Amino acid sequence: MVEMASKLTEALKKIRCIADYQFGRGVGSVLFPEDVEIVTSKRTGRIRHVYLKGELLATLRPLDGLFSLTVEGAKRIVEGGLAKRMLVVVMDEAAPFVRQGRNVFAKHVLDAAEEILPQEEVIVVNREGEVLAVGRAVLTGREMKLFKRGVAVQVRRGAGEPREGRSRT
Repeated sequence: MVEMASKLTEALKKIRCIADYQFGRGVGSVLFPEDVEIVTSKRTGRIRHVYLKGELLATLRPLDGLFSLTVEGAKRIVEGGLAKRMLVVVMDEAAPFVRQGRNVFAKHVLDAAEEILPQEEVIVVNREGEVLAVGRAVLTGREMKLFKRGVAVQVRRGAGEPREGRSRT
């Protein structure tokens, strides 16, 4: 039992360290509290998914070892006040479409963190700071604000789409 508990704390430390590296210092403990459920691959034993009370927060990508956030995970980071380096703010006119999972175009970006680089995880919010979607940056944060054409964020999931969670069947 002690061995299993130490494996859990080691896994928790690992995912928190990855989140701190990827999203910024302090994000790991906000995103992943003590009572998260860490799901590993049956075949490889590697960490795959992180759940909190049945809600999927993040998936660890095997290709690069970094996280893909879910809308629930993004909300935890935004509510914790630690999302500044990964935020993209969009116009109110674009918000309903982004919430449905549509891509964000550069002409609809009001503000974006200067630190954003292409292929990084970003959180798309409206002016009020409400999470609309999560996805990957196509442009740098600076380019998102300057460009008037093209896709700025490739949205993976919008806040208005069906939720990700564990099926209890």
